[in-house]
This record gives sequence, structure tokens and C-alpha cells, in this order.
Amino acid sequence: MAIGKAADTFTRTEVRRILKITENRLRSWERLGFCARPDRYQFVDLIALKTLQKLRENHIPNHRIKASLTSLTEKLAEIKRPLWELRITSNGRKVAVELPGGKMEAMTGQMLFNFDAASLRSVSALRKDAARSDAAKLSEAEYWFQQGLELEEAGESLVRATETYKRALELNPKAAGAWVNIGTIYYRQGSIEQAEGCYRQALKIWPDYALAHFNLGNVCEELGKLNDAIKHYVLALQSQSDYADAHYNLALVYERAGQLMPAAKQWKSYLKIDPTSPWAGIAREQLKRLLKITPGGRFTSNSKKRKSR
Repeated sequence: MAIGKAADTFTRTEVRRILKITENRLRSWERLGFCARPDRYQFVDLIALKTLQKLRENHIPNHRIKASLTSLTEKLAEIKRPLWELRITSNGRKVAVELPGGKMEAMTGQMLFNFDAASLRSVSALRKDAARSDAAKLSEAEYWFQQGLELEEAGESLVRATETYKRALELNPKAAGAWVNIGTIYYRQGSIEQAEGCYRQALKIWPDYALAHFNLGNVCEELGKLNDAIKHYVLALQSQSDYADAHYNLALVYERAGQLMPAAKQWKSYLKIDPTSPWAGIAREQLKRLLKITPGGRFTSNSKKRKSR
């Protein structure tokens, strides 16, 4: 399978799979007004939903989340959607928002770090400026990310696309999708080590990013690091169990590593997900050959070619 590019939008099913949340949980958040139900989800929507998920994991009840979000919109000028525009955290008891110089408790507006008198007098101005600045930067970063996608899709210069993604990262260093897309451009240009660095950077930001794990698995396989390749394909599948391409490539790398039984399992998984594509014929042939092997027998794969999109 070839290196993949970060998608600019996600379906509802993909969002649920990535975040590992149920349909009932997502509907509950929508009913409570925490989030809308868009036709397609943007990357920033995933970040907002991930924040909600973290709050729930920290045992913050829905009524306190709702009250905290309402309080933040009242206390911070220009903020309309706190989950999207602010960095919200929780220590298991309080919901807080990060501001320049410290954290503010969402319900009371109390600063959680020590400030001198001058700092306290300027907190209101800092909140307004920070909220306005952060929201503008995220919006502009998303614009440049979309521009990069358009340049690639139009077959424009990869140099221009790379510069555009880097501009997005200057505004939002945590844009994991931009890191993945730059990595993919490096990979296609033969700069494997630079590609690897970009994918690893994306995973520091989003450890469960299936596409980043998948692409890093491809890089590791190409470098002959088979154990690392297996690790990242498996992690991609843990985040997205029906990731057909990851099953396909994992089967191939298991074969290269001489792990034939796990390879057969992955071919079967791939065929359950993608039984009608042209690549299914290769998968069936590989599985057929594996199933004929007797203990102590030898197996030589006919196909070491990764699947292309």
C-alpha cells in the first residue's frame, strides 16, 4: 500500500472509529448542545470531540461540562465555541482553560496559578486578546491546510504544497494532518528520513492517528525495520479495525518476517473488508499458498508489492 494523504474531512463513522465512541454517546453530546451534526467533520471537529471525550474520561459529568462551556462564553469575549477555540483541560474535579501565563477555572473565572497584582488587573485584556488571536490562528491554519490539499489534488508543484502546509504549521504546530501530508510529499520525493520524522511528529500530537501509524509502517518496512513496521500497522488497526490497506500491508510484512500464521490471519481479515477489489485476487492467492504449507515447509511470496490507492 502506498503512503496515504491526510483526508480533509471525515464521515460520522470515521469519527466514531477514530475516537472509539458509540453512536449513543455522540448523539447524547449533540442533544446536549456540545456539538452540531455536520455533513462532514473537519479535523478541528475531531479535536473538539476529543476534548469532550477527555472530560468524560476524567469523570466530569455532562451538566458540569455544559455549565463550564456556558460560563466560558460569558467570561471570554469573542468566544462562541469554547471546545473549538480554547484549550480546555480537567484534573478530574475542575474544568479549566489555558490562557497566557496560567489556567483559569471555567466556572468561577479564578486563576489557578499565582499572579501579581498587575497581572491580575490585565487578565481580562489577556483573555480577550488570547481568545481572538488563537481563534484567528486556527482558522487561518485550516485555510492554508485546505489550500495545500487543493494544490496537491490539482497536480500543482509539490514545493508550493509543502510551503503551504508549513505555513499552516507555523500558525498551528499541532495540525497533525499537515505533518502527515508534508511527510507524504517527502516520501514521494525519496526523502525517507524526513518523512519518518514528520509522521512521528504527527503521532506525538495525535497518538491514535491511524493514517500516521500506517504511513510510518510503510516507511519502516521500506527501511527493513520489519518489527517496527508490524508495530505501527497493528497500532493503525487498533485505531481503525476495518482499515483494509493496513491489513493488506501487515500480511505482506508478516510474510517477509517469516510469520506465516499471522500473515494468513491478516489476509483473511483483508478479504472480509475488501472482497471485490482487484487486490483481493492477490490476497486470495497469497492466502491459498499459505494454507497449503505444512509444518516445516517453505513459503515464497509471489507479491511483495504494496497496495496503491
